[in-house]
Amino acid sequence: MEKSKGFIESEISKAITQWEKDFLGRGSISVKTDILRDMIIVNLQGILTPAEYNVCETKGGMLNIKRTRSELVESGIEELYNIVLTVTGEKVKSFHTDLSSRTGERIMVFKLFNDLEKKF
Repeated sequence: MEKSKGFIESEISKAITQWEKDFLGRGSISVKTDILRDMIIVNLQGILTPAEYNVCETKGGMLNIKRTRSELVESGIEELYNIVLTVTGEKVKSFHTDLSSRTGERIMVFKLFNDLEKKF
């Protein structure tokens, strides 16, 4: 049976949530994944701890938290690439991410070699 776009998006969300718990020690509050052409866009809500929100009240603190969180994600990049490959069968060409210190959400964009959306 052919898997639906929604099913694949849900599987990526579940796998990334599990990766967060295993690798970072805690998961986000909610994860939503969207497949758009050759991109997988993952929106993670509730990333920051209450203490990190306090630190983010200063510009220096905010930059520190963003840098540290980015380094943590980048250090687990191979596992993230493997999640995408395992769930979709597609290899990742590039990875982009950013964290909003105001809303506590992270966006991850996996750019693929092929147009995954065309498969559905």
